[in-house]
Amino acid sequence: MRLKMMIVDDSNIIRNKIARSLAQHQIDIVATAGNGEEAVKQFRENEPDIVTMDLTMPRMDGLECIRELKKRKADTRILVVSALADKATAIQALKEGALGFLCKPFSEDELCDAIDELLRGDE
Repeated sequence: MRLKMMIVDDSNIIRNKIARSLAQHQIDIVATAGNGEEAVKQFRENEPDIVTMDLTMPRMDGLECIRELKKRKADTRILVVSALADKATAIQALKEGALGFLCKPFSEDELCDAIDELLRGDE
């Protein structure tokens, strides 16, 4: 079964990079969002299995968005992809329910490894 993914980042360039990088995975990109509010709306409509989440976004930041998504579907796998590298924020994201953290800038290999690690939780 193919997994459904939503990419949440206020940068269109990053959204496109993530989508391109994961083209070889058995993952369907079902939604993208440029802020947390848009992500919550897209999440309701598309019910993705995996979400990549930026933390610094307009209208609703990533931490608040993670809380909202986990309320709706607790088993959603969330990978934070952020330039915010401070440990306190990363730890808070993991406490809110994110399962991994990838710092920007990242390589295609680093992203694929992080997604693979996220999916290995099923095995």
